[in-house]
Amino acid sequence: MPSFQMSAALLVLFAMLLGGSNAQLSPTFYGSSCPNVTSIVRGVLERAVQSDVRAGAHIIRAHFHDCMVNGCDGSLLLDDDAANSIDSEKNEVPNQSIDYSVVDDIKTALENSCPGVVSCADILALASQIGVSLAGGPNWQVPLGRRDSRRANRAAVLGAIPSPFDSLAQQQSKFRDAGLDDSTDLVALSGAHTFGRARCGTFSNRIGTDPNLDPTFSNVLAQVCQGGNNALTNLDTSTPDDFDNNYYTNLQNNRGLLQTDQDLFSSAGASTVAIVNSFAGSQTEFFDAFVQSMIKMGNLSPLTGTNGEIRTVCGRIN
Repeated sequence: MPSFQMSAALLVLFAMLLGGSNAQLSPTFYGSSCPNVTSIVRGVLERAVQSDVRAGAHIIRAHFHDCMVNGCDGSLLLDDDAANSIDSEKNEVPNQSIDYSVVDDIKTALENSCPGVVSCADILALASQIGVSLAGGPNWQVPLGRRDSRRANRAAVLGAIPSPFDSLAQQQSKFRDAGLDDSTDLVALSGAHTFGRARCGTFSNRIGTDPNLDPTFSNVLAQVCQGGNNALTNLDTSTPDDFDNNYYTNLQNNRGLLQTDQDLFSSAGASTVAIVNSFAGSQTEFFDAFVQSMIKMGNLSPLTGTNGEIRTVCGRIN
């Protein structure tokens, strides 16, 4: 819709100001060095989604997990490398279930067209936007120009990335520590759980015990989890593969899958409750806030200028 695209452009500027954006990040950063970057990323991601509808959810989760640890520097993507003292962040539990293959496919396609130009950190940011839009979510201009870290920080992962077993206070603390707002940013970015899947091991403790879990839904989940802790179910059971605001109406109906999701609505007196209600009542309001929060998150401590490098392969330093 043209009207939304126009507002999204304004939201880019607004969110960059709110997020303390590095002036070197710009949606036109690759305008001359790799002018087809967006179409290349979109082409690879479209094919990936056809093979696995979860591809977009994997990408945005990787981007979030990357940004929460030392900023948006692609450190998450580094594999173990004893020679360079790299202990991969992928080894920690929150990162073990992410499929990184689509990132590698995107990087290969970009290296074939624009060798040594587009960073892996930018791939995560741009592919997240494209994955959201392919699922019916908002479009926005992604500030680009990040460079890739030459180190990982596995030790910081568990303390920085929200766990599905965290209390609301713990979630909010982690968002504040990262430089994000513990109310609007938390609720808006949690809305990415409108698509994707979760393993039973992340929510089975709630079945039959959590008063904030709809009993009928609890029974359905009990059936799913007879398949064991690795059995998968939809994060959003109403429109599982669409990016929309039904995630929030699910919370209002006590059908949030993860405890951390449901707590956004069921924590009496919390600042998050009114935001959930607002987003449930207006998809446009959710989309606008989500765009702002995604840009703000993407601006967390990027490496720019001559810092870091542009990796040739996302899994290893040059």
